[in-house]
Amino acid sequence: MASAEIVSIGSELLLGQIVDTNASWMAQRLTNLGVNLFYKSVVGDNPDRMAEVIERALGRADIVITGGGLGPTQDDLTREIVAKVTGRKLIRDPRLVEQIETRFHRRGMIMTENNMRQAYVPEGSITVDNPNGTAPSFIVEDPRGVIFTLPGVPFEMKWLFDNEVVPYLRRNFDLAETITYRVLKVAELGESRVDDLVGHLIANSTNPTVGVLAHPGQVDVRIAAKAANVAEAMKLIAPVEDEVKNLLGAHVFAADDETMEEAIGQLLSERDATVAVFEDLTGGMLADRFQRSGGSRFVEGVVANGAASVERVLAHVEGPRVVSPDTDDHVALTEQLAHAVRAMAGANIGVALHAVPAPEERAENLARGQTYIAVTNGDSTKSRNYNYGGRGVPDQTRMSFNAMELVRTTLLEGA
Repeated sequence: MASAEIVSIGSELLLGQIVDTNASWMAQRLTNLGVNLFYKSVVGDNPDRMAEVIERALGRADIVITGGGLGPTQDDLTREIVAKVTGRKLIRDPRLVEQIETRFHRRGMIMTENNMRQAYVPEGSITVDNPNGTAPSFIVEDPRGVIFTLPGVPFEMKWLFDNEVVPYLRRNFDLAETITYRVLKVAELGESRVDDLVGHLIANSTNPTVGVLAHPGQVDVRIAAKAANVAEAMKLIAPVEDEVKNLLGAHVFAADDETMEEAIGQLLSERDATVAVFEDLTGGMLADRFQRSGGSRFVEGVVANGAASVERVLAHVEGPRVVSPDTDDHVALTEQLAHAVRAMAGANIGVALHAVPAPEERAENLARGQTYIAVTNGDSTKSRNYNYGGRGVPDQTRMSFNAMELVRTTLLEGA
């Protein structure tokens, strides 16, 4: 089976000025083609280091795909370095000269002389037309492997990859197999607990393989199979998927591209239910997620900041007040807030997310503090408490996700 390495070129990538989304996109495409991707490298615009990285890639991969460094400026060095590594001269291609001149003329733009640098390619290479930009791509077939050079502009790269790279790979490599994967999304179980339940599948499976990936509040179980086509791969995946679902039960809330928001939106629609939200530390994140999930079934969201905001919501409590905003009984307060926001909005379901961060806590993830969540339909109430409560995005994402999972559980149980 063919192996590949992606080499992303550009000092801006190393400095963090640009996130390398191109490599992730190409990695998915290569996986679907059935090409093994064992390495991804990033190198700045330095000729010696570029040569070292590309040499190393040629020594351990059949296919090397470079991204970036094909523009007209002095730091666009990919063509020169690929020529050096493969022992070829740079030559000026008359056809590319004509293409570049025509493109500038059609746009009514003045072409500066440095644009002619883009018409140079390593001798004997296969030139590839780039209809979306001025940076032509090229392919060098070296005894050690093949090098594809692609521009760094994402929409140019994607077009060239799908229309030039993929057909070339299919023609010249035995890509009789494809790699297909299924992702099961898990809530309320941590990564270690999921691993404990499905770890024997991770350790003992070869085709399909099973892996685990953690996100704030969520764990993904990835099942990947290699077969002649997608249909055959899914046949291999199906029994393993069934086993994972049996082991994890109702904690599996979605699969593949489906999100928690979409899963809850479907449940709200099926049960003809509406929802209202109270939150404080998450600053509107929970309301935003429910608005995206439920649309018109999300009735109202209250983002509180301090006792006065809490008191205005509690004024809508039906019946006697249980606690006041300054209480130390945060469980009771959160449950009361869920009832109050439900009554205030006239919704079927009320959700309250109340968090108490530790003083002076600066951690972004799993910060010291307490998070309290309550969901009610008016007749019954579910509560969850967590030993963290930070202001960072990871904690806010985790808090809002857990609140949505409690709503999902409530809806599934018919409450």
